[in-house]
Amino acid sequence: MFIANGQPGRHGRDQASLMGVVRIAQNIGETKPRILRMLRTMERRGLVRKSDTGTYRLGTTAIVLGTVASTEVDLVRIANPILEELGQKANETTQLRIIDNGESLCIAKFEPMRDLRVQAMIGRRPPLTAGSYEVLLAFLHHQVQRQMIPDVLPRLSKRTITDRGKLLAELEKIKRQGFCVSFGEMSEQLVSVSAPVLAFDGSVIAAVNVGPPAFRTQRSDVDRFIVLLKDAAGKISARLGW
Repeated sequence: MFIANGQPGRHGRDQASLMGVVRIAQNIGETKPRILRMLRTMERRGLVRKSDTGTYRLGTTAIVLGTVASTEVDLVRIANPILEELGQKANETTQLRIIDNGESLCIAKFEPMRDLRVQAMIGRRPPLTAGSYEVLLAFLHHQVQRQMIPDVLPRLSKRTITDRGKLLAELEKIKRQGFCVSFGEMSEQLVSVSAPVLAFDGSVIAAVNVGPPAFRTQRSDVDRFIVLLKDAAGKISARLGW
């Protein structure tokens, strides 16, 4: 929580905000301009809110995220050993991703002990409409799915699908086959394979992913990853009640 108190008077709000920035900058060892930019970004996203006196407090988004995070503890706890087992069998990086605020959010990962590997970052938020993260979209109800697809699809590589009709057709294919394979849609150097994790009611709650570098990945490797992913996703789903 950011709390920065000031005494309002003439230009009171500006002085209070400046005092808040100074205190926060001193506490975490950052510059005032950088802290101000961070606070403005967080305020736009609802993570903090500024009072009339210049006090920064947790915003509604942060409170909601905290509540959601508490419900995800069991999911991460269940998934972590399965992610590790999957990563050791595949000898590649594995991730657990969920839908959060219209994006794909990494909440757990495993990286193998090898020199060249894909680095996963917990908290990273790529779009849902590119790469094997499309598996999260594919298993949503059609009405919700279409609401989450923007009119303009971001292009992340020359292989990214940017046509809405083609994306919808691809989502139907992913749902039929029960997994998603991406060759360079996020980055031309990466291959990505994902399978859905289902909750007790059959709704998609997460996706398990294997992400190897493209230069060492053959079609036979992808076929092996699909088998491993289906098994891993099935184990997590079963422990969640599906």
